[in-house]
Amino acid sequence: MDLRDTPEEAAFRSTVRDWLATNVPDELRGYGFGVHTDDLTALRAWSASLHAAGYAGLTWPAEYGGAGATLAHQAIFLEEAALAEAPPHVGVIGLGMAGPTIITHGTPEQKARYLAPILSADEIWCQGFSEPDAGSDLAGVRASARREGDRFVVDGQKVWSSYAHVADHCILLTRSDPSSRRHEGLTYLILDMHAPGVEVRPLRQLTGDAEFNEIFLSGVEVPVASVLGEVGGGWQVAMTTLLHERGTLGIALVSRLELALRKLVSLARDRGATTLQRDAIAREWVELEGLRLTAYRSLSALARTGVPGPEGSILKLQWSEANQRVTALALDLLGPDALLAAGNAPYGGWWQQQQLRSRGNTIEAGTSEILRSIVAERVLGLPRSR
Repeated sequence: MDLRDTPEEAAFRSTVRDWLATNVPDELRGYGFGVHTDDLTALRAWSASLHAAGYAGLTWPAEYGGAGATLAHQAIFLEEAALAEAPPHVGVIGLGMAGPTIITHGTPEQKARYLAPILSADEIWCQGFSEPDAGSDLAGVRASARREGDRFVVDGQKVWSSYAHVADHCILLTRSDPSSRRHEGLTYLILDMHAPGVEVRPLRQLTGDAEFNEIFLSGVEVPVASVLGEVGGGWQVAMTTLLHERGTLGIALVSRLELALRKLVSLARDRGATTLQRDAIAREWVELEGLRLTAYRSLSALARTGVPGPEGSILKLQWSEANQRVTALALDLLGPDALLAAGNAPYGGWWQQQQLRSRGNTIEAGTSEILRSIVAERVLGLPRSR
């Protein structure tokens, strides 16, 4: 593919860049590495402004409130937003996962009910896939959904559910056939997070934040009308969700890594980097450029086929480990100052925060072990390991 912007894309990039420079609130600038829900009101207001400007759901069809834009436009916006350190839309899971899945598999009634509030940030979504005994092994789901007339009764536990503590709805994968194994007998539900029997317990991270959560489900009643796709066909619906999660994720991750590397170069100049440290930074820049080309190749395949491919797993895997190395390099450059608490640390403790947060990069959105298996089997064509 031609890596240069077309004239139309260049004009769009310029418009986006100017809009971000003018509209990102100063108090939120720097949130670009994640959604921090401690100021939900401000984030909802920011998300509403993204929607009003036409930047929420860029690639969603116009009939569902999106802009009907190309994937290239989505990539351009993600690049510019990351480099501007703009906060993401507070409904990242709704925009990138729940919404596209509802568009693909939802009934007309489900589309009319759920899609518009995702774009406007009136409703926030979380994801109920991972479980304590299954982790990233999605086929190991054990949360049960027992059919009783026109409803399912759900029992079980989910973990590592980002934003569940502020979410209104959850895309929930359950086992509706207790005799089934692995990929069979799964049903994908839309769960009301305010329903009786739903309990959310935030998990405190190394950073002190409670971004992830456990969800406990005890006799939760979910109408059959809230099934997404077919009863027993949840695996296929879940694959749609995961493919969209990683579809354009690579572009955003590469842009975030570029921003971190730019900050690292500035830090190296400030702190007087050694030859070995400069060599290490150069190696990371080479890694960045390789990831950038891989991201564009993946985006090109997505634009050609309309289906995100497993190559997105390569990007997430390599980015997560590269980001950990970059933040570790920063602490090496800080020397003894790396041990200071945020209130006394240089640069506001930004690098310490990023290094601690980066430990979750190789766990979230698929552990490195799971992603290596996906790459081995679906990209390289190697035999299954189990």
